Amino acid sequence: MERSNSNMSTLGGMRPSRRVLTAVAVLAGTVLAGCAENAPQDLFEPAGPNARKIDEGLGGQRFIFIISGIVAAIVIGAVSYIVVKFKDRGQDIPEQTHGNPKLEIALTILPAIILATIAVPTVVKVFELNESDDAACVVNVTGQQWWWEYDYPAQTCGGITIKDPIITSGEMVIPAGVPVQLRITSRDVIHSFWIPALNGKRDAVPGRLHPLRMEADNPGIYVGQCTEFCGLSHARMRQAVVALDAADFQTWVDNQLEPYTSPEAGTLAAEGESQYISQCSRCHQVNGLTDSEGNPVLSNPDENVYSGSAPNLTNLMTRTGFAGFTWDLITEECRNELWNAPSEEFGDMYLAGVWMNTPEGADRPVCFNEVELREWLRNAPGMKPMYANPAQLEKTGGLYRGMPNLGLNEQQIDQLIAYLLVRK
Repeated sequence: MERSNSNMSTLGGMRPSRRVLTAVAVLAGTVLAGCAENAPQDLFEPAGPNARKIDEGLGGQRFIFIISGIVAAIVIGAVSYIVVKFKDRGQDIPEQTHGNPKLEIALTILPAIILATIAVPTVVKVFELNESDDAACVVNVTGQQWWWEYDYPAQTCGGITIKDPIITSGEMVIPAGVPVQLRITSRDVIHSFWIPALNGKRDAVPGRLHPLRMEADNPGIYVGQCTEFCGLSHARMRQAVVALDAADFQTWVDNQLEPYTSPEAGTLAAEGESQYISQCSRCHQVNGLTDSEGNPVLSNPDENVYSGSAPNLTNLMTRTGFAGFTWDLITEECRNELWNAPSEEFGDMYLAGVWMNTPEGADRPVCFNEVELREWLRNAPGMKPMYANPAQLEKTGGLYRGMPNLGLNEQQIDQLIAYLLVRK
């Protein structure tokens, strides 16, 4: 019986002191993981006015963390003292007391004061963050399973004229130093848009438009991810905001609106264009693409994909990521070089895309991450789970929830990659 009672004093065979050490180690590991150097989603590295409002001052996260830390230290200290001081050593049960009005009143008023100290400036800050009247640019943001679509209406954006609509995905490009109003919604389920360096989270809800002001101080790339569980590949739904100076943003706009030109006849890229029309154009749009008779090739994702939408692949190679910005179009070395580039050099490097660092006259880009793109074309669901099993097709009327395995052979993949590289 004594041995049995001894075992009951531990949890799962672990002594109390070891449990405490384990808990402390886990907590320390969690905190340190969030403080990693050059963390791309670091909460404490604001890069725009909205993010600074969240980070600094009364009601800011640093202020709240300090208050919470003090309270946590007091509570943990008090609990630790009580656990050690009054540990069961076989003594008699102490006398029970009831009712201490002064203590009860104090323990009611003190938490109320602490909560008011946090709540009042926080509410004021929330209203400040919702102000977007000064926006000089508008971007429509739509959450999809499992990627983000960015739609630029025809407008003047920070002094730059966008004469025709631009639709892209994964990376939203904005002019640096210009307040941009995002109009966020969803096509399917609830998602949540979050770029920690530029602003807080904003839910994307079907049938509703939620505005969010976004502004970046300097050119650079700022990454984030969906923070509302939205299905099987929620963890692989990332996004990025790319900020460029005025001249580079103008170049980006011009590149996106450049008229379509077919690859030279008889080339591998021309064969890839035919493959694209037969294999990919059912879901993915390339603006300006025409068939052999000169008719526009228009995608019909609503007939093939359950969500009714698929990423627009016009000028895919001007981006640095694909498939919900989950995988890179540029190699790890080039990505690190780009992400850590000085702001004055960032624009040229980003606009070069996969061709960054490529010697003049070379026909193959140095920075192109061909390995992952080829793997995606071989078996997309193997890289990014999108439907649990083939039986789900019975529930969706034969429509896929995400990109299916197209069963492409290596020659077809060669042709498609050659075509995509020409469309830069």
